[in-house]
Amino acid sequence: MNYTEIERKFLINDLTFIKESFDSHLIEQGYLNSNKNRSVRVRIKNNQGFLTIKGSSNKSGTTRFEWEKKISIDEATRLLAICEPGAIRKTRYLVKYKHHTFEVDVFEGDNKGLIVGEIELSSEKESFEKPKWLGEEVTGDIKYYNSQLSKNPYKNW
Repeated sequence: MNYTEIERKFLINDLTFIKESFDSHLIEQGYLNSNKNRSVRVRIKNNQGFLTIKGSSNKSGTTRFEWEKKISIDEATRLLAICEPGAIRKTRYLVKYKHHTFEVDVFEGDNKGLIVGEIELSSEKESFEKPKWLGEEVTGDIKYYNSQLSKNPYKNW
């Protein structure tokens, strides 16, 4: 198991990515701990539960520790019930572009109107081609972390 997550995050310019997507998932998640140095997330995606622990990011915001374990849907539902206020609900679209897959999140609820795309890379220096719908890079901007969106949602900006 690889415990390092390397990703870059971008705002999305328009909705053309939807017709390019090959799959989508409804995601509900909450945080048992949303500290900026470590977060503990509970997620339900496609009727599967997950528990994820993430560490703090490096200076560029691209790399951090991540550990994830599949848990039962019952466990995930029970854990979501005791999470901090500010659950996140979003639809994640998977979009293949050239040699990479982008995960594009369209947020609902208090974060409605926010659309963020991420790309996971094998190294910080890995290059990739950017689709036209990819906008401003927000990698390392903590306000776009889901753990922070649960505390300070997009509607409040």
